[in-house]
Amino acid sequence: MTANSSSGSSIPWDALRTRSQSIAESLLLTNIDGGSRQALQREYALLSTVLHKHDEITSCERQLVELMEQERTAAQDFDFIALIREESLLIGDRLTQLQQELDDLLFPEDPVNRRDIFLEIRAGTGGQEAALFAGDLMRMYLLYAQRVGWTASIVSASPTDLGGYREIVLHIKGKHVCGDLKYESGVHRVQRVPSTETSGRIHTSTATVAVLPEGDDVETSIDPKDLRIDVYRSSGAGGQHVNTTDSAVRITHIPTGLVVACQDERSQHKNKAKAMKVLQARLRAAQEEKLAAEQSAYRKQLIGSGERAEKVRTYNFPQNRVSDHTADITLKSLDQVMDGNLGPIIESLRLRDEQERRKRPLPFSL
Repeated sequence: MTANSSSGSSIPWDALRTRSQSIAESLLLTNIDGGSRQALQREYALLSTVLHKHDEITSCERQLVELMEQERTAAQDFDFIALIREESLLIGDRLTQLQQELDDLLFPEDPVNRRDIFLEIRAGTGGQEAALFAGDLMRMYLLYAQRVGWTASIVSASPTDLGGYREIVLHIKGKHVCGDLKYESGVHRVQRVPSTETSGRIHTSTATVAVLPEGDDVETSIDPKDLRIDVYRSSGAGGQHVNTTDSAVRITHIPTGLVVACQDERSQHKNKAKAMKVLQARLRAAQEEKLAAEQSAYRKQLIGSGERAEKVRTYNFPQNRVSDHTADITLKSLDQVMDGNLGPIIESLRLRDEQERRKRPLPFSL
């Protein structure tokens, strides 16, 4: 098997085996402090697993070569050839599985990719047309979630008189949600003729999307003294229970001024719990952005606006075209994308993420 390190060369298996032996010898010493010993034990355990996987892969590859040679010399013994091919398929499947497992060990995926998310959509420049576009994006994400078997719900929404939205917060749960949608964050630009435009002139409007990974309940500590919690009656869609009880909850984080509202549950307790999760996600994202800004000030001078403000996608309705600027692809199927067929774009972004992941250095001290 050939896997690439960040430098593009094949993995130095001999060096890894030497490192493993060196760690094993070091662990026999008694003059290692507790912290260093634990670090060496973790590295040794990972190295042992990696080397075992590599040995299994080498064995599978050797078996496949031997089976190919047996098939070549089997002459007209078709029953024997059929058995060889059946065994080759089984070993080939096992080889593919082992290679994937080895890749996951050498180039581990960001654990955040497996988290559920809060997805925030806000109308940007363009007035009512931007608000309508925000609603279109909400529908697109809800339909995509339905396609792939995720669970999506509207946490809060601020509708406009013409059927658009100033702001929408979705809660999306399912397999690999954050990993598939994390590159949606940024500015989404739409080019189309608004329904209110009588001259047929194309307008350009924007909406911003923010993908916030849902964290553990204890991950972000919030002092209850820093919160102001208001309850009020729900409004909008919700059936007979709307406007009958004070079940909606609005939480204000006083130090930062962040405000979160939730009204999608009938229970005030459930709305409060969900609003707290949204607040935790927003606070964590703000902390991460502040740290990233401090660490990459020079880079931001070179590229201009921060990552959250970059234009990530353009939706051109007159040409039925959608261009994703992160994946660097253009599709002539905007109508299908708006109906939730985000698969081709997500797959391109996933491939890009995989390529970036393989550029990382190996998790060993060589």
